[in-house]
Amino acid sequence: MSGASISMQRRIAVTGLGVLSPAGSGKAKFWRAMTRGELGIGEIQAFDTSVFSVSRGGEVTDVDPASLLRVLDPSGVSRTTRLAAAAARMAAEDAGLQEAEYPPERVGVCFGTTMGNHTVLEQHHDEERSGNEPDIRLGAHYPYACISSAVSEEMGCEGPSFLIPTACAAGNYAISWGKELIEDGTLDAAIVGGSDALSRTCFAMFHRLGAIAPERCRPFDLDREGMMVSEGAAALILEDLDRAKARGAVIYAELLGYGLACDASHATAPHPEGLGAMLAMKRAMEDAGVGPEDISYISAHGTGTRANDSTESTAVRRTFGPLAEILPVSSIKSMIGHTMGAASAIEAVACALAVHHGVIPPTMNVETPDPDCVPNTVANQAQHMPVSVAMSNAFAFGGNISTILLGGAAE
Repeated sequence: MSGASISMQRRIAVTGLGVLSPAGSGKAKFWRAMTRGELGIGEIQAFDTSVFSVSRGGEVTDVDPASLLRVLDPSGVSRTTRLAAAAARMAAEDAGLQEAEYPPERVGVCFGTTMGNHTVLEQHHDEERSGNEPDIRLGAHYPYACISSAVSEEMGCEGPSFLIPTACAAGNYAISWGKELIEDGTLDAAIVGGSDALSRTCFAMFHRLGAIAPERCRPFDLDREGMMVSEGAAALILEDLDRAKARGAVIYAELLGYGLACDASHATAPHPEGLGAMLAMKRAMEDAGVGPEDISYISAHGTGTRANDSTESTAVRRTFGPLAEILPVSSIKSMIGHTMGAASAIEAVACALAVHHGVIPPTMNVETPDPDCVPNTVANQAQHMPVSVAMSNAFAFGGNISTILLGGAAE
């Protein structure tokens, strides 16, 4: 890991954004949907939901990720990998990464995931049950590390390639590791993000936990009923800020800092006092050299479950004190559902665009704000205001917590 002196020497720019989400794919379409409050939840088509009491979720339907691939054979890799590689391709083209002419060994990859290539096992199971011969190529692609290595292959990256499986906090973990690799001089640029395809197994797990809402996700609402299981992917291009400026790259935001924690409290439930969340937020601010008064906006984990929203609200109140009363908070999961390992990566894209455009996306479906939750929810309509520093939280099973800070790239 890099020391403080190195961190001060190298600043990290976000120069490229790629996203595939249930509400829209591609930077422009995604951001338009987020700022207009468009919902991407519908009846699930990927598998038969008749055995469940709920049937809605989020799917990427506006683009076939395979159509964006130039190197990989889409038929030989999982949907999670196709989504990851497509997001990486989008982000690299957005950044003009090829024109930067970085040596391939100086460009690395780090992706996060929750379910990894689990859909490969589900497909194998379905084919055997139907009497068909399973595709052995997909079986060979099952290991999670195949996701990041496939992105490296698709993008011609020869630097370090990591896959981080810290569940729903994994996207922020991946972004944080990319920051470290640039700061310590290992890389000139990193392709970081997260990806998860819609998995029947994942849906069944959350269904058994009683955590899925029947119709819609309503974070921080008094009558919230749960989350929505979804799929998606996002990638960000990170570069040394000085080099990005020198080549004339568009700089959406600066990655200011990160904080990681694990409260190790329960396999599926957050710590009731939000200890891990508090620690991650404080560590992120310390890493960035900012204080609570410098934060303009919090992109909440905000799943819409009673436990998560209450715990996150407690952590925000305890971390920010009186500032929590006026600090804008929103959750885009109200529009796209919970995309698992892709969630915080997609939310990082939203935060970078919030900083870049000065717009905070709303929490949709709020009817009666829960007085015990965050007091200043940006409800049902985007808020136009300067966003100097955006904080993005991600919580996961096992108590894994990750927070990142994105801000304007000041001189």
